[in-house]
Amino acid sequence: MFSREYGRLAGAGGVKDVVSQLAKALARWNNRAVSVVLPCYGFMDPEKLGFSRLEDPLHPDRLLEFDVAMDYINLERRERIGVWHHTQDRVQIYLLEAQRFLEKQGVYTYTREESQREPWKVQGQGHIDYFAINVLLQKGGLDLIMLLDQKPQIVHCHDGHTAIVPAIIRECDGYRNYFRDTSPLVTIHNAGVGYHQEVSDLPFVRAITGLPWRVINNSLLDHSFDPFLAAAPYAAISTVSENYARELQETDADYLTGWLGHRLLDSGVEIIGITNGIDTETFNPAEHQRMGIAAGFRVGGKTADLEGKQKCKQALLAELSRPGHENEEDRIGFLDLEPERPLFTFIGRLSEQKGVDILIEALKLFFDDEVVASVVCLGNGSESLEQALAAVALEPRYQGRMCFLPTYNPKLANQIYAAGDFFVIPSRYEPCGLTDYIAQLFGNLPIVHHIGGLVKVVDGVTGFAYEENSPENLALAMHHALNAFQDSQSIRDMQVAALAKISKEHTWKRVMQDYVHLYKASRMDTKV
Repeated sequence: MFSREYGRLAGAGGVKDVVSQLAKALARWNNRAVSVVLPCYGFMDPEKLGFSRLEDPLHPDRLLEFDVAMDYINLERRERIGVWHHTQDRVQIYLLEAQRFLEKQGVYTYTREESQREPWKVQGQGHIDYFAINVLLQKGGLDLIMLLDQKPQIVHCHDGHTAIVPAIIRECDGYRNYFRDTSPLVTIHNAGVGYHQEVSDLPFVRAITGLPWRVINNSLLDHSFDPFLAAAPYAAISTVSENYARELQETDADYLTGWLGHRLLDSGVEIIGITNGIDTETFNPAEHQRMGIAAGFRVGGKTADLEGKQKCKQALLAELSRPGHENEEDRIGFLDLEPERPLFTFIGRLSEQKGVDILIEALKLFFDDEVVASVVCLGNGSESLEQALAAVALEPRYQGRMCFLPTYNPKLANQIYAAGDFFVIPSRYEPCGLTDYIAQLFGNLPIVHHIGGLVKVVDGVTGFAYEENSPENLALAMHHALNAFQDSQSIRDMQVAALAKISKEHTWKRVMQDYVHLYKASRMDTKV
């Protein structure tokens, strides 16, 4: 597998969970050999993470290092790569170390610290050399496979960041013959405009990728080179839910992608939808020490007990109940120490795609109705959205009801999942959604905009859903949840139903089989 994210090593969204959990499930199944290649970013410490430098297979007394062709226009260039290796959950993980990767403190975007040091690196904006990062990962990973003399049956490429691998192994000298028996699969985790990793400088694409002009010219979307279109003639294309695949190729919602889905359909390419799974053990609230939460609890089953969940709520409220200060960076606003109030939660990247602007306006409507409820939001991203959320948290009329944590760490996220009663997901589009799963595992009922993969939340049964995405409709859905909160048995039934649905339909042990069928189908229909 090729990916920019993986588990707890490097992540910015749900891709990290999908790649790591799918890889782990595949490795456990029938002892399959599964390897993952990703960059070694500057925020990572490979040795502390259990990695060791890989030795040169031809010269065991030397560390493996090699140069990758990374030409610019009219300039031949090479970039050096070293390799770190570690086996985790039976998965072979390779970190590619290169200067281009090491100087990055965020997976995809510049961080607050980078922006403070160098103002031109605007917080939340994508790396200026994003395409070169992607190409170096893909070429470096392919070169590593050849140096290790591995012969993969499948190369699974995750998102546009790694989607030119199929074209490279079918069209570029030095790769074509070696990978002739390898079948590529590209999974689209997010097809939204801005997520394709497209490039408008076509001569630069030609120079740095080595792809023929024929391939580049056939891969244009709105006059830019699009990696997904480049993959289409050579690879099976999947996405992360059946409904998102349908939206991309059968509805006008595809306008949000720049009509990528319809362009693929016109080329005879069907996008195959497989709804992501969830590793229920990774997010098990019964293991409170590993989860970093105040107490353990079980949402469903014969040993169900939610006493620990109430303790988690009390612990979080105690932490967030002291009044904050305007200059406090990691906590803005505070919550009254009132555990009997319903607690609404949000965890996610602060972006318009995630509907954060809609959430902000909905919160104002919700609070202006003088509701007896608390809200906590965790996440960072767009500076303007951070400022807008902070303004709501600091509004005197909402004092004691709203707290904003403009940061992210997994332990704090788990504490919020465990403490919350309701989890708000107002995304404009959502290919699959993983946070709804996680929330349900913690007994935190999702309130979702019913699109994409979020249609797996059944309104009134496993959570709450609304159709048209507007502040008014979101605020109304929050009111519905507030009313349901008065009936504890109804809430309990929904929590149990949500857990049962995950166990029956959405574990990786079950979803993995869909990928195995897709791998086999792509082997039978190899595009050479």
